[in-house]
Amino acid sequence: MSIIEVNDLTRMFGSFTAVDHISFSVEAGEILGFLGANGAGKTTAMRMLTGLLEPTSGEATVSGFDVYTQPEKIKQTIGYMSQRFSLYEDLTVAENIRFYGGIYGLSRRAIKEKTTALLARLDLSHARDLRIAALPLGWRQKLAFSVALLHDPRVLFLDEPTGGVDPITRRQFWDLIYETAGRGITVFVTTHYMDEAEYCDRVSIMVDGKIEALGTPAALKTQFAAASMDEVFVRLARA
Repeated sequence: MSIIEVNDLTRMFGSFTAVDHISFSVEAGEILGFLGANGAGKTTAMRMLTGLLEPTSGEATVSGFDVYTQPEKIKQTIGYMSQRFSLYEDLTVAENIRFYGGIYGLSRRAIKEKTTALLARLDLSHARDLRIAALPLGWRQKLAFSVALLHDPRVLFLDEPTGGVDPITRRQFWDLIYETAGRGITVFVTTHYMDEAEYCDRVSIMVDGKIEALGTPAALKTQFAAASMDEVFVRLARA
């Protein structure tokens, strides 16, 4: 059974259809890129799958839990990194980890052990007592990513996580994503950077609330006789 199952999922705001009957599935350990221009419906779709927004119609399950009736169960089995920076800038690095560990229901001992391991892995042990605001943006993003995995979720949702960071940091961030998927955690990532599509196992491209293409980067480039994913997207958007 797929870890994410979506069938004709739709969300309307009044007479406007933000997400229009989308269907797809995602396997455990897979990296699915959810691509599209700003306003295409990516974030709305993600909010429904994370239990933050009830669909208008259709069906969807995440980790076996229904988005309509079990949103709280879904939230317990997923990690989520929002489009905007999700850590508290007036708290220190260690305080942020402790805060989120408490929200995820981890014991004090587990939080202490995970804090030490997390900071060592990110080479941030020296910054343990620094306020988040004092860290460079790239380090903040990596820390937010790691905190979203603190409770060992089955699925990690990333909403345009590399926005505003430099190319080197973006590459390092994707190394973290690969490492996560290698541990069997499913990664669902939205982005408007078409070059990042090449890093995904499969790619979905949304245009005006609909999924217009879904497949591996290689298959999509072959299907549309395109040299790059950027060219694939341009052809779909213009159509």
